[in-house]
Formats: sequence, C-alpha cells, structure tokens
Amino acid sequence: MFTLLGRKHRYCDGLTRRGFLKVGGLAMGGLSLPQLLKAEDHAGIRRSHKAVIMVYLSGGMAHQDTFDLKPDAPAEVRGEFRPIDTVVPGVQVCELLPKMAAVMDRVAVVRSIVGLRDEHSSFQNVTGYPMSTSLREGRPSFGSVVARLAGPVDPLVPPFVDLFPTMQHRPYNSPGPGMLGSAAAGTKADGEDLASMKLRFVSSDQFGARRQLLASFDDFRRAVDSAGVERLDASYRRAFDVLTSSKLADAMDVEKEPVAIRDRYGRGSPQHQGDGAPEWNDQLLVARRLVEAGARAVTVAFGFWDTHGNNFGVLKERLPAFDQAISALVEDLHQRGLAQDVTLVVWGEFGRTPKINKDAGRDHWAPVNSAILAGGGMRAGQVIGSTDKIGAHAASRRVHYQDVLATIYHSLGLDSHTFVKDAADRPVSILPEAARPIRELI
Repeated sequence: MFTLLGRKHRYCDGLTRRGFLKVGGLAMGGLSLPQLLKAEDHAGIRRSHKAVIMVYLSGGMAHQDTFDLKPDAPAEVRGEFRPIDTVVPGVQVCELLPKMAAVMDRVAVVRSIVGLRDEHSSFQNVTGYPMSTSLREGRPSFGSVVARLAGPVDPLVPPFVDLFPTMQHRPYNSPGPGMLGSAAAGTKADGEDLASMKLRFVSSDQFGARRQLLASFDDFRRAVDSAGVERLDASYRRAFDVLTSSKLADAMDVEKEPVAIRDRYGRGSPQHQGDGAPEWNDQLLVARRLVEAGARAVTVAFGFWDTHGNNFGVLKERLPAFDQAISALVEDLHQRGLAQDVTLVVWGEFGRTPKINKDAGRDHWAPVNSAILAGGGMRAGQVIGSTDKIGAHAASRRVHYQDVLATIYHSLGLDSHTFVKDAADRPVSILPEAARPIRELI
C-alpha cells in the first residue's frame, strides 16, 4: 500500500488536513484495487450489458387521469380530462399526454397492479416489499441486488447509480442496500459522491509523478521476474485509470448532449415539489447516459403526485413535463439501439381514489395502480389488465407489484428466485416464490 499526498487544505473546522489517496487501500473483500482488477481480468468480467432505469413517481400518480381514463363514469369519478387516441388502435390516454400517445407502440401499460399497501414510500417499488418488511428484514434496493449478482460492466462505472435526491418525506428516499451491506450500495450521484468521482486533492500532474515513481520500482522488480511484474504493472496501470477517470462524472454532464436532444427531453427543475421529488427532466437524460456508460441499474425519483387537493390543476401543470421527458426517453432508447437491452419502468406507490373529494382532489388508493414498461426486448404496444368501470379494482389479469420486480430481474438475465448472500454470508431469497415475470411482456 502507498499513500499519495496532495496540497494541504484548511477546512471550516479549523483543522489542517492532507488530501490523500491510498491506492492499495481501495479494497473490496480484502483485495486492493489493483488485485481486484487483476482477478477480474483472470476470471473475465461479464460483458453483456443489460440495464434497467426505474422512474419512481413519488406520492402516487392518479391512474384514472393518465393511462386508465373512465370517460363513461359519473362526473364525480371521470374528472375533467378527456381521452385521446394513441398510435395503438383501441388504446387511449389522457389528452395531456400527446407525446406518450405517439410512442404507445413502444410502451406497455399495466392497468391492474395489485398487492400494494397504502403507504407513502418507495420501498414497495424499489425493494419489492412493504416498508415495514424491508426495514425489519433489511430488504435491499433491486439496484443493490443487481450490483451484487451482476457486478460492473466497466470498472470505471459503478453498476448501480441512485439519482434519488434527498426528499423531505424520508420514506420516499432510497431504501439502500439493506442486508447486502455498503459494498452493494448505489452510488449517490450528487453532492460529495459526485465530487469524489474526480480527483479532488491531487492534480493529474502530481498523480503522473507518483506513477513514474511506481514505474521505477517495477523496473527493479522486472529484473527479478519479468512476466509477473509486467502483469502487476498492468493491474496498477488500470488502478490509476480508475482513480483518474472522470467517465462517470462525464456521463452525468448533459451539457455534452446536442441541444436538440436536451430540448426533446426538456429541462425541468431541480426544485423539489412538496415533500417529494423535483420534476427534473435532465435526470432522465442522465439516466440514459449512465446506462450507455456502463451502469446496470439507475433509479430516478420524478415529480410529486400526491394530489389530495386541486388534482386537475396540479396535473395540468405537471403532466406536460412528464409527457415530454418519459416519451423522449422511450424514443431515445430506440434511436440509440438500446431498446433490446435497457428496460424502463415508470410507476408510483399506489393509485388515487375513484371519487373526487371535496377539495377537487383524489386521495390514496392502494387496491389498484398502473405502471409503464418499455424496452428490455419486451412486447410493447399493448395494455395488460383492466379495471372496473370506475377504476377502483382490477377487473382482469391481476398483476402483483412483485411481478413487476420479477420482470425487471428477468430482463437483466437474473432469476428472482435465486438466493443472494447477505453481508454475513447467509443466503436470502430475492423475491417470494409466488412472484413471476409478467408473461405477456416476455
């Protein structure tokens, strides 16, 4: 192990510290980074690049005002919006979603999701379990499971990147790695984590000088054992590449995209809505850039949809940005040749009440919800399941929410009934035996 020292820095606590990088100490499972990279070369890392982008709609979007309208229901149920035709014959969506209507042949809508609890949290969507179960049993985010089982595609890019901001309502925030431990945690690509993606205390020139010093030691070793030292040199060279690479930070820089692409997605705003997520369209473009760079799982929290009051006024304001961003991502995955390998899932924690309340809002409704899926080589251009005349309950093809998670794992080539070892090396099932991929999509 060796330590690279940078310039002195004085922090706000009054202490003077040296920035340092311990190359040998960047470890996983007891291996230093060079050793890990060397072992990875020997074993052969999986180069297939299946990936998933999950968009979590914090607060729960009204299913009957977006993708499951009930125009023939009584006025106190059907609301203000009229349905419009999509490119798929017989399938309609809300009039505020014209761009989604134009890409519906590349999307599957599940209108009959059941099994959800009335709880304002991301746990059911992200872990596949209710919040109480997740916390009690340490159930991890699906991204952490993917990171543990599939590993990285590119050693310079983490397999799981979590774009969730820190939201005021704590249960909306990312569940974390749970029983899998910090090694499987998603990279929180904001704040300090984003800063740590680049060399902060040691300049590239300084790093180059240390590299030359290391090379001089290797010259001596080469005289003893040329073959072995050359291999060690290659591993250390890759270790330097990881530490000096800005590939992940570059992937998050949407300024590198053509203006036309950014305009297609729309910009949105990083300003939080209520106690939930911002409607920040740039984050969806970042998600696409991340999977292209090598991430296997990316989670995005998008918008705030807890419309207890003024439901229709809020949706008139927010659905156009949603329409633009989600349809752009669907189109982009196809145009960039990613639609066979990258799965997109868009959903919230529950639906909304059929009956409009006294405040012109819709309250929580756990009995049924809708979800959008696209890409991943799935069969698109279809609607799966239906609800009754007022959108209160599933009328056909009940799809348990855990089946959505099973479909995600299947799209990644992972068996959701296999076991993953927790931080204590104990085997734990990913999802219950009853969870199955949605057959109509496969």
